[in-house]
Amino acid sequence: MNLHDWIDELCDVLDVEVELDEALVLDLARDAAHNVQRPAAPLTTFLLGYATAVHGADPARVEELAGAASQLALGWERPADAPDPEDIDDPIPDDSKVDHTDDSLDEFDD
Repeated sequence: MNLHDWIDELCDVLDVEVELDEALVLDLARDAAHNVQRPAAPLTTFLLGYATAVHGADPARVEELAGAASQLALGWERPADAPDPEDIDDPIPDDSKVDHTDDSLDEFDD
């Protein structure tokens, strides 16, 4: 199943018919996640959808609203002590006490 199929099925489940510019919504989500923080992505796209419904927006207005939200995200300044969203927070295992003298990388050769 691809993304378009998912959207079609989700619209059926939610009982809505909508023309969706997937790239527009995904770009907005990316901008919010990378420039604000990851949880901002689904919240931002939800609020875009809500604003669309409240304003009865046509596709051109949706694009305008998404552009304004994207510009806000792109200009967002994180606090100086905020972690970089590109950083990976996974801990690095400490194997300094493991003897790797006889280790071989042959298993990774083609």
